[in-house]
Amino acid sequence: MSERFPGRVLRIGVVGCADIAVRRILPSLVELESADLIAVASRDPAKAARVAARFGCDGVAGYQNLIDRDDIDALYVPLPPSMHHEWAVKALRAGKHVLSEKPLATSHQQAAELVALARAHGLVLAENYMFLHHSQHDAVRKMMGDDTIGKLQVFTSSFGIPPLHPASFRYQPGLGSGALLDVGVYPLRAAQLFLSADLEVRGASLRMGATGVDVAGSALLRTPQGVTAQLDWGFEHSYRSTYSLWGTQGRITVLRAFTPPEHHRPLVRIEQQDLLTELSLPADHQVRNTLVAFVDAAMSYGDRPAFEQALLEQALLVDQVREAADAH
Repeated sequence: MSERFPGRVLRIGVVGCADIAVRRILPSLVELESADLIAVASRDPAKAARVAARFGCDGVAGYQNLIDRDDIDALYVPLPPSMHHEWAVKALRAGKHVLSEKPLATSHQQAAELVALARAHGLVLAENYMFLHHSQHDAVRKMMGDDTIGKLQVFTSSFGIPPLHPASFRYQPGLGSGALLDVGVYPLRAAQLFLSADLEVRGASLRMGATGVDVAGSALLRTPQGVTAQLDWGFEHSYRSTYSLWGTQGRITVLRAFTPPEHHRPLVRIEQQDLLTELSLPADHQVRNTLVAFVDAAMSYGDRPAFEQALLEQALLVDQVREAADAH
């Protein structure tokens, strides 16, 4: 039982047994005092039963059967991106708060429909960018506020991972697949974190793979003040997960920006004239922090409009990158 919400916990169900749910989300979720994992659902009853037994909850055959339960307050949706809109709509209409894996939707139009539905029902709708809840980024923002590198001129970010299993949904057209929606969204979201929300896409490129989905990409963005963002991503690369802020007096680089393990002490590099400083920051648990933020918002302790505005801005930026790439 939660100390913050005496006598109350958020009862959560999971729509799907994806790897990220089983490997990262559920182990942290069952440890929260402010939430109870009630059930997990799969279209495969045997799979639902196996996952449920591992985490001490109910296994449910079929996503709709989970949504229809009256002992669940909120749903986590780790399905392929093309399925997020359909099942988030059903969850919101059933009166459930929703935490969706990123990206929430495959277009800004879909995201806007979901935000409108969440607002109409007074529910929390959140997108699962876990890196935003790691304290290393707060430390970097403080450095920027302290004028550590002077006036910001350029933001750069890269997120690349080695090739995935050929059977992965990420290579299958029609499932919201491809590198832009899988890894490219991270540098884009990081750019929004440190630059203005009013980013303009000045150019973009998407490289297509053998199955007809994009496997790599790049984008050039600019703020109204002329600060540029140079972003790269893909899943045919050696692992790289980083961003840098380059100013008039130096540069700050985060070396493990998006997927630091919970026991990892992040290393931040500060380069100034004739001086290199490397800071080892405290370890942090971004998965747990993400879940706590969602629970707090659902229990009326969070800022719901902040969730909504951020996901709308992100969905619009993804659309604009895709449009800019198609124009070339």
